Amino acid sequence: MKNYIKYSIMGLTAVAALTATSCGDILDEQPRSSYDPSFFSTEKGVEGGLTSLYAHTRYFFGQYYYAYQENGTDEYTWGQSADGNFKDNDYDESGNVNPSSCRADAMWGVCFSNINTANGIIENAASTGLSESLVAEAHFFRAFDYFHLVQAYGGVPLDLGSGELKFNTTAARTSVRNTVAEVYTKCIFPDLELAVDKLPETPRKTGALTKNVARLFLAKAYLTYGWWLENPKKIDTYPACERNAADAKTYFEKAYNTAKAAIDNKGVYDLMPTYYEAHLGANDHNKEQMLYADHTEKSEEYDAQNHGYASGGAPDNFCVWFATCNYTDLRNGDGTISTVQREAAQAYGRPWTRMAPTHEVFSKYFADERDSRRDATFVLTFRANFNRAGVPAKEVVNANGMNIKEGDAALSFEFNDAVNYTSNTKNNVGAGEVPGRSDFVVNLKDFNRRLYPNLWKLGTYRTDNNGGMGSPNGAITRPFVIAKFSELYLIAAEAAVKLNNQTNAHDMLKPLRERAGKWSYSQNGGQPLVVDYSQALVDAMPATITIDYVLDERMRELYGECMRRNDLIRTQTWEERATTYTQCGVNYSDHSPQTFTRKIEKKHWLSPIPQGQIDALVMTEDERVAYQNPGYVVK
Repeated sequence: MKNYIKYSIMGLTAVAALTATSCGDILDEQPRSSYDPSFFSTEKGVEGGLTSLYAHTRYFFGQYYYAYQENGTDEYTWGQSADGNFKDNDYDESGNVNPSSCRADAMWGVCFSNINTANGIIENAASTGLSESLVAEAHFFRAFDYFHLVQAYGGVPLDLGSGELKFNTTAARTSVRNTVAEVYTKCIFPDLELAVDKLPETPRKTGALTKNVARLFLAKAYLTYGWWLENPKKIDTYPACERNAADAKTYFEKAYNTAKAAIDNKGVYDLMPTYYEAHLGANDHNKEQMLYADHTEKSEEYDAQNHGYASGGAPDNFCVWFATCNYTDLRNGDGTISTVQREAAQAYGRPWTRMAPTHEVFSKYFADERDSRRDATFVLTFRANFNRAGVPAKEVVNANGMNIKEGDAALSFEFNDAVNYTSNTKNNVGAGEVPGRSDFVVNLKDFNRRLYPNLWKLGTYRTDNNGGMGSPNGAITRPFVIAKFSELYLIAAEAAVKLNNQTNAHDMLKPLRERAGKWSYSQNGGQPLVVDYSQALVDAMPATITIDYVLDERMRELYGECMRRNDLIRTQTWEERATTYTQCGVNYSDHSPQTFTRKIEKKHWLSPIPQGQIDALVMTEDERVAYQNPGYVVK
């Protein structure tokens, strides 16, 4: 039996100016303005604090932080039912991102609360006799949070009111932002380097930190800082500070060496045999998953979310619903039966239709059908489940007057110019017909913002459906994976390109390309498929690996995993890769592709400090304006 970390959440910061929500409410539903530092002098206090470090990841991963990371990139745009949470963060004419609407705010208060908790544990470690390895966990999470904050906002405060990296016990209403360089050199690098040194090779419990988890984030931090120093497009930072491009190479070397050390010393981690097996819900907590915001079906109390009907708020895991179209509108060929109904299954779940893939996702990045990552990332075949939903008919008429039964393909997405969208309109979703086929079809060249391929890899997985539809409206009970072993190869490859070492870049990408060519099961085919295209996919690699190609591979390997915006900003390729994209309209009948243009302005490279933070500051108007990132209006 696996020994899992038991999660709870504790808000242990009293820095009112650095929190967007009341941390006291989370702790005991009684707001407080101060905490007794003796709390961390007890074994129970330290244990609770350490537990909360893990639990805090539930409060921004799996929620609207996902919209911030994915929307407005080359992976996703807004869907038919999108509101300002998505349109404002897409940077087109449909919205306007501002300090009240940027969904990077989902992590601001959570991260600073957790940072203060980590500070308290670190300061009191000696008096409690806490082991070096457990103290290293606090150092890791402090760096983890600062790393996410600095990527979104630029420089952020190291002083929460009691001094830099000190535990704060009383509310502070003023704040000073450190520079990006200070945040990395004073906290992120020292904390992660200590974590690599002091954390164990093997996790103390399933899901706990290890040296290799720390190596992954340290390598990524080195890589990100190297790009920031080099600053090839001369993008402004804030607060302004000097950066020496000549030092960038040193950090690219550190990034490569750190990632390679983790790959060479795998410990308990490794790639799963196939991409499908890495993302199948039944295989969660597998050896490829290194860090995750954990959730479980076994206990609602442990999970802190409703397994029957989720509210759509923290700490629920529900972000995959954003990328789930309303497939339940599909009807059979005579319009009488809902052939694919809402089900608690990995291909289906609760449809919110808030985010839609761009057409380029399939035409440029997932065009190769030999690559198993397309099949194990997207729902391209929706299968009939009307019997499980209580419809007794053994067969129903579908496309071309042909019958389908339970489990047959009812709707498919594929590249197919033979689709006729006018031959049958009773399917209710604007899908077409292809001669001789019983499934309705949508061409991957012309799907729209209302009907599109779902995201399979993050989909619902439940074991309590008991042969029926289960609880598709319940919060996702799967862990939200934050870091995977596969990313180490991508980090190393990117660093190798920056070091002009093509041999190493090829060597680092080769294992992922080989694995992508190995099939054990076709998720969309609904049956075993044992075939090996690994050599063909390796042979298809370009002779010269570029940053663009690494980003292509990052998309294929990590699509929809809540890191794409950071990838594009780190590599300063956001404008080239995301300014224009192709999509159709918001109606089911719309199959006319259009080119859309985003207005990515200079200010957008840094996200606005949340309005709640600005409101909490007791400073002069000039000081409040200076606290906000340039270009955003201070109210």
